[in-house]
Amino acid sequence: MREVFQKELVEVQERLYEMAADATRTMENASKAFIRSDVTLADQAIASADQMSSKALALDELVIRILARQSPVARDLRILVSALRISASLERMGALAGHVAQIARFRYPGSAIPEALRGTFIELGALDVELGHKLERLLKDPNVDVAKSIQAEDQRVDELHRSVFDTVLGEDWKENAVFTVDVTLASRYHERFADHVVDISAKISYLSTGDWNDTI
Repeated sequence: MREVFQKELVEVQERLYEMAADATRTMENASKAFIRSDVTLADQAIASADQMSSKALALDELVIRILARQSPVARDLRILVSALRISASLERMGALAGHVAQIARFRYPGSAIPEALRGTFIELGALDVELGHKLERLLKDPNVDVAKSIQAEDQRVDELHRSVFDTVLGEDWKENAVFTVDVTLASRYHERFADHVVDISAKISYLSTGDWNDTI
């Protein structure tokens, strides 16, 4: 019975890793679509985001079945409860990436980014994708150092997010209302994607060390 339980825990871990990889790939396609006005990549990202909802539901059902059959306690119970919360965060990451892709889709064949902010969104997209890859590694092999590096990169995402607001609220901003709404929302979606990575890394760090610290 214990051997079956351990196999089920491995399956949960593998599914979480798969969802993290999906969320990262979705953001990568969404970011490229947003920057390049690429409708094909936008459609791919939107479709991937939709599929993640089904994967999250299937994972949650698996975890609930394990809880019902195995009645785990102590660390095993914490792992499974955390898996439910991580699944929800990963699903949300996919949805946020999908929102970025939808902006690109709505503005096609035009661009959703004024030239003044192109470099900012290139960096935001690259940071989100890098954070996603680090989360994948963390789900494969929990490592507190990786969790700490995630926190550091998230701080840069926050800086870029604030800079977008500073730009659109500045006296030199002359773009139309559509650009203003698009870049403000897209910046928020990128920032929230990174925040979910940080939240998940904190949960994984806690499971690894037994110490809960929101700032890792």
